[in-house]
Amino acid sequence: MPNAVTALALCFGLTGVRFAIAGEWEKAVGAIVIAGVLDGLDGRVARLLKAESRFGAELDSLSDVIAFGVSPAVILYLWALQYIPKYGWVVALAHAVCCALRLARFNSQIDSEWQPHKSAGFLTGAPAPAGAAMALLPVILWLALGDADLPRLQDIFARSYVVAPWTLFVAFLMISDFATYGWSSFRLRREFRLPALLLIGLIGAAMLTAPWATLAIAVILYAVAIPFAVRSYARVKRRRAAERTAT
Repeated sequence: MPNAVTALALCFGLTGVRFAIAGEWEKAVGAIVIAGVLDGLDGRVARLLKAESRFGAELDSLSDVIAFGVSPAVILYLWALQYIPKYGWVVALAHAVCCALRLARFNSQIDSEWQPHKSAGFLTGAPAPAGAAMALLPVILWLALGDADLPRLQDIFARSYVVAPWTLFVAFLMISDFATYGWSSFRLRREFRLPALLLIGLIGAAMLTAPWATLAIAVILYAVAIPFAVRSYARVKRRRAAERTAT
């Protein structure tokens, strides 16, 4: 079952390319979003069913490379990067290659006994699904501004000179050593659990009524949170160093 979910995520990622070829940008981005949701479920399904395996881990990484590396790169190229003479494809390749490098680094550290970021509840660099969402942020903003009937502002985010540097920046974040938040970074106190459930419900409702604006806000908030994650991990490092000195 977990591997079936992973394969389904792979299929949705590739389907995003199919929609991009047809110029159906909403469906293309939507397919990548669904792939991201499925990618977040497969590991939890595996742990729930006690069906974790090395095969599943390898399949998950291969699926991530295609769904969150290759597919967003092709979508961005067909949407805006193709209009950059000579170098547009190179920029698109940068995203795909950096996603592959990030996942290769992740796989090489699976059996490592000491992973400083993971032990503190952080991730190393932007994870592949988040990297795909951030790379596609110009497209998401373009769709959101189209819904808001703001054509002049919408046109800015479709400019290749905006998309190209942003794509390179996200590619760098994926292979960087920056600490980023993971699910285990958040430990809610009991008194905050009901408000958190309410917030999740409101976000779900917002995704139904204004999906692109809500998704754009979520991706922007994640990007803004990265410097805070770096600062939080720096505090963890200082505390660990102080504890080692004390002992």
